[in-house]
Amino acid sequence: MGSLASRPLLGSGTRAAGIPKKPRQQIEIPLNCSALDLTRTCPTNYPTTTEEEDPASTSETTCPDYFRWIHEDLKPWAHTGITLEMVSRARRTANFRLVVVNGKAYVEKFRNFGTREIFTLWGILQLLRRYPGKVPDFDLMFDCNDWPIIKSSDYSGPNAMIPPPLFRYCKDAETLDIVFPDWSFWGWPEINIKSWVPLLNDLMEGNKRMKWEEREAYAYWKGNPDVALTRQDLLKCNVSEKQDWGARVFAQDWKREAQQGFKKSDLGNQCIHRFKIYVEGSAWSVSEKYILACDSVTLLVKPRYYDFFTRNLEPMHHYWPIKDDDKCRSIKHAVDWGNSHQQEAQAMGKAASDFIREELKIDFVYDYMFHLLTEYSKLLRYKPTVPGKAVELCSETMACPAQGLQKQFMMESMVKGPSLTSPCTMPSPYDPASLYALISKKENSINQVDEMEKIFWKEQN
Repeated sequence: MGSLASRPLLGSGTRAAGIPKKPRQQIEIPLNCSALDLTRTCPTNYPTTTEEEDPASTSETTCPDYFRWIHEDLKPWAHTGITLEMVSRARRTANFRLVVVNGKAYVEKFRNFGTREIFTLWGILQLLRRYPGKVPDFDLMFDCNDWPIIKSSDYSGPNAMIPPPLFRYCKDAETLDIVFPDWSFWGWPEINIKSWVPLLNDLMEGNKRMKWEEREAYAYWKGNPDVALTRQDLLKCNVSEKQDWGARVFAQDWKREAQQGFKKSDLGNQCIHRFKIYVEGSAWSVSEKYILACDSVTLLVKPRYYDFFTRNLEPMHHYWPIKDDDKCRSIKHAVDWGNSHQQEAQAMGKAASDFIREELKIDFVYDYMFHLLTEYSKLLRYKPTVPGKAVELCSETMACPAQGLQKQFMMESMVKGPSLTSPCTMPSPYDPASLYALISKKENSINQVDEMEKIFWKEQN
């Protein structure tokens, strides 16, 4: 194929006056499974650079505000930088170590985590296809488990060690893990969840099929209650002969669903209620983005954990906050309010789905990965090198031997070739005053709902 960086030069390298510059054309990088069959290695002519950019192709798009949290997540290492010793300490629970050197990816696996691990690595390979030559060298440890484990209390005080940098999908207020987009953006074969582009399209099409006012006037949740006590507590809010809290709650049996061909779990067909409940599982849940995308009012049970985009969701704008310790009464109040304030309720549902469609589109998911890895790379105090036990990873080594839904979702989500535009422009970091204002605004909105709820139940009684 040759390098994408090769181009004709004119004289000293400047373009001759009056010669218009040809617009860049989309270049496709085909999956070369036949070469893999012969050599069992990644293609040697894989592009690791991109064409010199046409200034007109430079992104004028500013990244969404949630990108500002990248600076906050990396703040523990802002003054010290990150050494190889720090990275090595993160190995204790990591599932894999990923190193990128000169645009090529190398992985050393420690503990297998199936789909999570596979599609996380697949997503990073697609980032390299999207922005060849732009992703800097890096060396990181990744933990695919739900729970964040780098406790800030273990690394505070004058003689405390610097925390190890450990990537994962979520964190909470007491931990320092570095949040990264979860695997399901590229597909989740075990439960038949498509990659993000076709799935988001399904959800938006599903929204069009039923107007908000035509939907069932209840709060809906369906999921696995066995993974968390808070979900088992939610089951108590289901309708009974004695009480109707306005909730319709269902336990999901994924084993039975798989046997029946996932006929009742198509997310695109589940946007038929005015309200949808989000409640955490063993930690955060990937279901949050699907719930927010439904045009329904999201009733968000007070979360402990957050992922890379949820920190900028605003209560009473993107969702209605639900108490964790008094769910049923809180849900009843929310449903009654929404059904009696339909215009405001519809606007809240629309604000959430607009956020998902516009600010969580796959372009921004890749750009978040790009900027996070770029900022992380700047902190490294050593030059990454390929570990002795690591193997080169490329789209061919992952997709060519894959089968079934895993293969289908990989092909659906594969980046066809280099992007014609640059990543979005990073917003500036939060200063202490703006961060305090953001947090205070959230707390005030939640307190406002608490007061409304007290008045509601006082009147009911």
